Amino acid sequence: MFIFTAKLHRGRILAVAAAAAVVCGVLVGTHALGGAGAAVSTSASPKGVKDNEDRVAYLESYGWTVSPEPVSVEELMVPEEFDETYAQYLELQSSQGFDLTQYCGKRVRRYTYEVTNYPTGETGIQAGLLIYKNTVIGGDVLSAQLGGFIHGLEMPS
Repeated sequence: MFIFTAKLHRGRILAVAAAAAVVCGVLVGTHALGGAGAAVSTSASPKGVKDNEDRVAYLESYGWTVSPEPVSVEELMVPEEFDETYAQYLELQSSQGFDLTQYCGKRVRRYTYEVTNYPTGETGIQAGLLIYKNTVIGGDVLSAQLGGFIHGLEMPS
């Protein structure tokens, strides 16, 4: 068994601890983002989305270029209770930090925009935002074509 003794000053301990915290934060952040080359999301705040300009800017903050006006606007009622058919959609929204269960029984608007810059060049892709009282409470990007897809607002790599 070895015993090491060292005399350290309080300032050096704090400096080393702060440096270690920064290094750990960078390593954890880089790992969570999928590697050293990953970009940090700079998406806009979901609050204060009052008009079409705000909605388009919100989608642009995720890297999407969309039609200047929505292709559809729908008023929807969030169900009082979610059954298993909603499980995947709730999971998708939850993975983006949205919790639709807070809005059970509420009327929301869904604004759908045509995406013009999907990475694969595919056309007919739509981005949708669920808005409740000027706050984005959910969103997705989807292909409504046969065999299509749905994913969150983050641009796929």
